[in-house]
Amino acid sequence: MKRVLLALVLLVILAGAGLAYGLYWFAGETFTARGPLEEPVIVEVPKGSGLARITENLADAGVIADRDVSKLIFKLKVRESGKAASLHAGEFQFEPGVSMAEVTEILASGKVVARFLTVAEGLTSPEVMALVSKAEALTGAVPDPPPPTGTLLPETYHYTRGDSRADVVARMEQSMDKALEDLWPTRAEDLPIDTPEEAVILASIVEKETALASERPRVAAVFVNRLRRGMRLQSDPTVIYGLDPEDGDLGRPLRKSELERETAYNTYVIGGLPPGPIANPGRESLAAVLNPAETDDLYFVADGTGGHAFAKTLREHNRNVANWRRIERQRAGE
Repeated sequence: MKRVLLALVLLVILAGAGLAYGLYWFAGETFTARGPLEEPVIVEVPKGSGLARITENLADAGVIADRDVSKLIFKLKVRESGKAASLHAGEFQFEPGVSMAEVTEILASGKVVARFLTVAEGLTSPEVMALVSKAEALTGAVPDPPPPTGTLLPETYHYTRGDSRADVVARMEQSMDKALEDLWPTRAEDLPIDTPEEAVILASIVEKETALASERPRVAAVFVNRLRRGMRLQSDPTVIYGLDPEDGDLGRPLRKSELERETAYNTYVIGGLPPGPIANPGRESLAAVLNPAETDDLYFVADGTGGHAFAKTLREHNRNVANWRRIERQRAGE
């Protein structure tokens, strides 16, 4: 009888061990198997989330199966891996079929989704603040008042959910400072600008005068040549900025009376540079004014192709202007 009981006990133990092994094997296979996700998805893990909350978020998003056994396996295997305390907060992107094991590695890696904000060249600081205000997933308000126009470097900035708008703006200011720090020592000799601040002012005018990168050194040369000769810059964008410093765009052509109106920024009336930048210039425009093209050009006007016709003399310039007027009349009659 005792032998029978002993045999039965051994059978129960073996059966239990077999069942435990089977369950452990099943959990391991489930943890590494292809997951149920069918489309790419971004899941936010809020700061302070524990493993239980993270599991529920993943199940709600369809990254792991929304079944008690699947969620239990995920939590058990994450703890077993020793990474339960290493899961990061933030936004994470998961691809179709991602396994629980891969999900764990992604969350532990801290490789959160990067968002991007592109600031185009030639915007005023109020315009840049409007872009930052609308950027998704940032927190807090933009600086008020905004940084002065000319202190923000236009480029593409990456950020992650939860970053503050003030921090992103501060990075734009730091990037402009760094660009000037890099470019100012490389400037050509005998430029009619004495400080990095003056370089930014002139670069902002170049930025507004042409959208073609290839033209910037030549447009810069025109203004540098004019400054050297004591000629007025006669730049329409400076006049417009003096009338509308918020966005530097009247939405219509300048009137003759406005070209004659004296403002601090009307370079048809004042000599030299205006008192401040009229836009936030990009790195290429900064480089252009610090190393302008070697030319005797003093004038330029639109040529009808999106670029400009340049001239060394007023007579040549007047011919170019007349040609541009003909193009304007032709377009108006079409």
